[in-house]
Amino acid sequence: MAASPPSKRMRKNSSKEDDTSGLSSLSPEKMAPVLVFAHGAGAPSSSDWMVRWKDMLGKALNAVEVVAFDYPYISGGKRRTPPKAEKLVEFHSDIVKKALAKYPGHPLILAGKSMGSRVSCMVACGEEIGASSVVCLGYPLKGMNGTIRDETLLQLKIPTMFVQGSKDGLCPLEKLEAVRKKMKSLNELHVIEGGDHSFKIGKKHLSSEGTTQEEAEDRAVQAIAAFVFKALRGT
Repeated sequence: MAASPPSKRMRKNSSKEDDTSGLSSLSPEKMAPVLVFAHGAGAPSSSDWMVRWKDMLGKALNAVEVVAFDYPYISGGKRRTPPKAEKLVEFHSDIVKKALAKYPGHPLILAGKSMGSRVSCMVACGEEIGASSVVCLGYPLKGMNGTIRDETLLQLKIPTMFVQGSKDGLCPLEKLEAVRKKMKSLNELHVIEGGDHSFKIGKKHLSSEGTTQEEAEDRAVQAIAAFVFKALRGT
């Protein structure tokens, strides 16, 4: 993918502490991260969306492996109602620990779509995990009852990247902006203009902006890569 110019809707919060000390001394081989990528509530890791983003992220981050998996409630073709995010943390953590054991010494990046990003943040708060950064694709900040679910975000101590569609009803950008200002960790936001919760952009918006869905997603991926590499280098 060709690099694209930074979005005018890129927003940074770099005045807060981060947890990347020492990573700048890693060899080029060990800089290649292992990425654990969690799906959203309604579709498994084999969905077209997950497969496409797994490929894009793996290439952009030069990942040694992108580990995608299915939570038990949806594995093996099951379609049960997803449990509360907190009930998925232990299973998710076990997946992460296995990935770390397979690639000792490599930086760990956690990423997820929607619910998967929320669980990833919960896992990242665990002291035994030691993730280098977390990438949230469509973070579901707003709960079903309208409650702003910011508790986990406020506990994070590692660099956190948000990618959000500007028309995502589950994450009003003004609400996210207020939460980001309160976060302890270094964090950044890339907005996909006209994008919904899965970043899908309407044809009229694409036409008016003179861009394509692929180009918009490519800009998001390049923003993620820039953020992750900066975190890995500790700069």
